[in-house]
Amino acid sequence: MQKLRSRPHAQVLVVGGGINGVGTFRDLALQGVDVALVERGDYCQGASGASSHMIHGGIRYLENGEFRLVQESVVERNRLLRIAPHYVKPLQTTIPIFSTFSGILAAPLRFLTHKQQGAPKERGAFLIKVGLSLYDFFSRDGGTVPRHQFRGRKRALAELPRLHPGIKYAATYFDASVHNPERLTLDVLQDGEKAGSGDARASNYLSMAAMTGSGDGASATGHTVQLRDELSGEVFDFTADVIVNTTGAWVDLTNEAMGVASSFMGGTKGSHIVLDHPELLAACNGREIFFEHTDGRIVLIYPMGDRVLVGTTDVDADMAEDAICTDAEIDYFFDLIGHVFPDVAVSREQIVYTFAGVRPLPKHDATQPGFVSRDYRIERRASAEGTTAGGRAAVVLSLVGGKWTTFRALAEHLSNDVLTELGMERTVSTAKLAIGGGAGFPDSDDGVQRWIKEHMSAGRDADRVAGLLIRYGTRAEEVISFLDAVPEAPDRLLHSTRELSVRELEFMARNEQIGHLIDVLIRRTSLAFRGLVTGELLNEVAGILSGPLGWDQATRSSEISHAQEVLKRYHGVQVHSLVS
Repeated sequence: MQKLRSRPHAQVLVVGGGINGVGTFRDLALQGVDVALVERGDYCQGASGASSHMIHGGIRYLENGEFRLVQESVVERNRLLRIAPHYVKPLQTTIPIFSTFSGILAAPLRFLTHKQQGAPKERGAFLIKVGLSLYDFFSRDGGTVPRHQFRGRKRALAELPRLHPGIKYAATYFDASVHNPERLTLDVLQDGEKAGSGDARASNYLSMAAMTGSGDGASATGHTVQLRDELSGEVFDFTADVIVNTTGAWVDLTNEAMGVASSFMGGTKGSHIVLDHPELLAACNGREIFFEHTDGRIVLIYPMGDRVLVGTTDVDADMAEDAICTDAEIDYFFDLIGHVFPDVAVSREQIVYTFAGVRPLPKHDATQPGFVSRDYRIERRASAEGTTAGGRAAVVLSLVGGKWTTFRALAEHLSNDVLTELGMERTVSTAKLAIGGGAGFPDSDDGVQRWIKEHMSAGRDADRVAGLLIRYGTRAEEVISFLDAVPEAPDRLLHSTRELSVRELEFMARNEQIGHLIDVLIRRTSLAFRGLVTGELLNEVAGILSGPLGWDQATRSSEISHAQEVLKRYHGVQVHSLVS
């Protein structure tokens, strides 16, 4: 916050710290633009952190005729596998198929009208074969993943014996997954800060309270907005020539606060559950199971480490209510698991985490949310009052739509529009630029093992080094240097978990903009996601963070209570803790 407070003007102010806002921030910083970013919560706290953790081409978008989006998505999927290999990994995906020709008559009508005609008709083998063939076609240039394969019932059940015995076929293809979307977002952000040589600055827990007017004279130009520190309550003015609204499903509310009312958005809520279920994990056999449920909704089951992610719903969202996973949605997930793995029993006791978010979809009149376009567009509004130092009208650009897979291409598109407003030209492409800890990341399992061995020490075994490499990519070298910086005071692992150490928490506090205890549990690590948060962990982490973050006893107690409340209300996790 202090960086923005001390320099309260930028050419561009990006509002919203999800992956699309952060990607745009990075791209503009690389072009030498004086750019600032603010996020009212933590980075990747909204829809970006509530995704299905997939980097995918969007095979089902073909049915909507969104060929441009599918092609861009496939290209960007392949690109992210190359420039972010530390977080983006190939994902083998299997579709169980229960019929041969079902849906052939309904599909053309859906394609032409983008609406469901009557009751949902499941897609049979013929339609899925056509779709996967088109998918392979879009992947033909620069692709690194194998082409799809079809299996008959007997061979499919030999590979996945717990599948429903009534299947007729199984189709297998490859997409990609991102197991650490929050940390990938942070990598993109830090790349932008480093690229900007001090001109690029970003702050979380800094909200845009209102548009307070438009500047004139030499000291203030363009838009004047009021920013509020959500941690301290401090308020100050900030000016910018161009404001980029990347607040996702909240775009209209943000524009309303700026006095440029809009009605662009019509988001839908998507929920997920995470299960500690070894039997279901084994049934997946390392694959994502991606299929059409009985209501026509495309859903998924797939392993993430030693947990299983199940999702997602797609229901119209009420922006006046918090996005949480409901009991009805949990029942829906259990039903869909039974549809594919009928002899695998699932209970609520096996749920270790739930999450939900609102997709930033455009306003729509679709009869089913699944038919709403996942493409994006950029809306331009010029201020009636504000002008820049060059006499141009101050501009607000609003991002409508967008998804994880295409964030780099989207950021490039949005940045190009901003550069046009500023009268500047692009100087750097991000198409082949490695992201954060993806630079120099080992390109084979043997390479990973060599990297681990090279960074082991007397007090740091292979498991610990592997954990750091998974969390930071090759930026783990910077973390390791910090851990070893005080030889006379050796680092130690926490008592409550072997996945964190005292010095690593201090590194996060100094370098990763920790605002609350919950940030560490959900977005700097995956401890909450995997159901590993305990009362002991809450107390120990809060105690260690108190030093570098300047928390007194009252603040420390408040942070523990806040973390408990967030985990319970939004993620279905009950953690009791006695503050020591």
